[in-house]
Amino acid sequence: MDRAICDFTEAIRLKPDYAEAYYNRGDVYVGKGDLDKAIADYNIAIRLKPDHAGAYYIRGAVYASKGEMDRAICDFTEAIRLKPDHAEAYYKRGAVYVSKGEMDRAIADYTEAIRLKPDDAEAYCNRGAVYASKGDLDKAIADYTQESLLKLAKECYDQGIAYHNEGDTDKAIDGYTGAIQMKPDWAEAYYKRGLAYGCTGDLDKAIADCTEAIRLKPDWAEAYYYRGVAYEDKGDLDKAIADCNIAIRLKPDYAEAYYSRGLAYHSKGDRSKADADFAKAKDLGYEPD
Repeated sequence: MDRAICDFTEAIRLKPDYAEAYYNRGDVYVGKGDLDKAIADYNIAIRLKPDHAGAYYIRGAVYASKGEMDRAICDFTEAIRLKPDHAEAYYKRGAVYVSKGEMDRAIADYTEAIRLKPDDAEAYCNRGAVYASKGDLDKAIADYTQESLLKLAKECYDQGIAYHNEGDTDKAIDGYTGAIQMKPDWAEAYYKRGLAYGCTGDLDKAIADCTEAIRLKPDWAEAYYYRGVAYEDKGDLDKAIADCNIAIRLKPDYAEAYYSRGLAYHSKGDRSKADADFAKAKDLGYEPD
């Protein structure tokens, strides 16, 4: 940490208006427990870059840890103003409201945090605790139940990844399936299970899972790309090309998608388009093994 502080300090000496260097040095001071120095650096970062939502958020968290709750609320509120989808700022501000006994405001903030980040088990847990303190036991139980389901889903998902990395695709599929049962709207779990199905050669299930992942997360380039690969393996070249087109539109530097589309064009006998895609993939740094 001391080395990091020295490096950021030197960066500041060389470029005194470098807001990110102050911000990052502040983070290091937080890690060392030197909160006053951290706040001083965040102050300068904010002065240099007044729209730095991250600096307001972190400074608010530091104020909260120091017991300066009103200052913490002000900073979290400003972070939210600058970045309205800042789920963590809502969550932290909700916790501060709890400490001040402002339970309705806490519930409102936890609810917004959950809307922005529906898989946040801790937000459900904390909101459940507030409902329980208010005597609203039905809502408390509902939140605690959702918290448990999310945590179980995460455990199943992590098991799936571990088994997948070990090459045990059947157990990986079981893990991802368990995650989906607990959390049916988890796009990543469908995608990962689709990859696992592809490894077993079950291309129809791979395509179905990628399709569901895309439905849940329509701008996910990787899901389009992998579905395109599965279509290509099935010999459905037009659908493969269509999916690669979308993947490239969503992620213009997606080298693997260019290469995969090139393979599909090559299989269709369109050598000029294939060569153009292979060249583009190479320019982007992708060369197959």
